[in-house]
Amino acid sequence: MQTSKDPLHGKKLVDILEELVDYYNGFEGLGNQINIRCFTHDPNINSSLKFLRKTPWARAKVESLYLFVLRQKAKKNIS
Repeated sequence: MQTSKDPLHGKKLVDILEELVDYYNGFEGLGNQINIRCFTHDPNINSSLKFLRKTPWARAKVESLYLFVLRQKAKKNIS
């Protein structure tokens, strides 16, 4: 069986978003990294997911930031 080397493979958007919110200590920190309205104005997981699913450029930014965070965690050896 071949496993994907893509760290996004099999990851649900909700899991990515929750991990980023946790890593940046809430939506305020995440909004400082990616300045999009769903993170800066009355944010919550569900409304952010709805926006990200409909907006490819925003989702790409979130996925890109997630990959960056994974690299940062690997450097620091934290999970």
